[in-house]
Amino acid sequence: MQITVLAGGVGGARFLQGVRRFATSDGRADEVTAIVNTGDDVTMHGLRICPDLDSVMYTLAGAVDVERGWGRAGETWRIKDELAEYGAEPTWFGLGDLDIATHLVRTQMLENGYPLSDVTAALCQRWQTGIRLLPMSDDRCETHVVIEQDGKRRAIHFQEWWVRYRAGIPALAFVQVGLDTASPAAGVLDAISGADLILVSPSNPVVSINTILNVPGMREALRSASAPIVGLSPIIGNAPVRGMADACLPVLGVETSAAGVGGFYGARSADGILDGWLIHPGDTAELDGIAVRARDLLMSSDQVTAGMVRDAAALVGIAGATGSAQRDAT
Repeated sequence: MQITVLAGGVGGARFLQGVRRFATSDGRADEVTAIVNTGDDVTMHGLRICPDLDSVMYTLAGAVDVERGWGRAGETWRIKDELAEYGAEPTWFGLGDLDIATHLVRTQMLENGYPLSDVTAALCQRWQTGIRLLPMSDDRCETHVVIEQDGKRRAIHFQEWWVRYRAGIPALAFVQVGLDTASPAAGVLDAISGADLILVSPSNPVVSINTILNVPGMREALRSASAPIVGLSPIIGNAPVRGMADACLPVLGVETSAAGVGGFYGARSADGILDGWLIHPGDTAELDGIAVRARDLLMSSDQVTAGMVRDAAALVGIAGATGSAQRDAT
């Protein structure tokens, strides 16, 4: 089976660990492709940084700092400290010594004319992720946040709003610079059209998943795909499982709930993208045209997350997906 996943951030990275577990369990040999958000990408100190791609890559390779959920395990910060001694800005964004090597290789390859999809494939050769990683676009796209400070409106890069201010300044709007003229990266449309199952990971619905969906041609490709599309709610109760989606959803007028996010994605039968939607027990979501099922969505282990994938597949009638879902859930 060919499984394609839309993913971004730490939640998407952890979910992909479970997808990989599912794809190789019980004698399966499924192929998994992740289409990863690049709207968080930024250039700092002359280096091109792709936070979501790197978080997914390091997590799948077992090289991520588990406590932080991002960056390299065993990281050191001597270069960051030395840059601070020089007064080099920005000082609020920390680049670890090991992580810088990844950014150096990426930046050099991009400057030599390689597209981001080729660069990502080259980086993954070292890490052996077991999943094909594709950026949503080879074109440069960056999310900016419109805020108001001292009575004046201005736009700052998403990373500054997210990392420096911890989303503490209310966002007035999100603007994806370069997105309107971007195209899906090489391999993305084939991964969608050739899929047997498409999953929308429990990533930030606004700055991760919606950014992927807003790449020109992406929604159309998903709506015309032969594979069923199932999403997993990133909201349990009225709060995100991780991150600050609750600081993003109200900007688009979306309720911070499983029903709100499911309705935001919409049913494929009504110009949305979903055929199925998994929610956490205790949550409710009555969505016309979308099959809804409740199951534990806390990704406490790869095995539990693999059970989530099984239930997602079973929800839309994928043969062979049932049988061990309950075992994995427990």
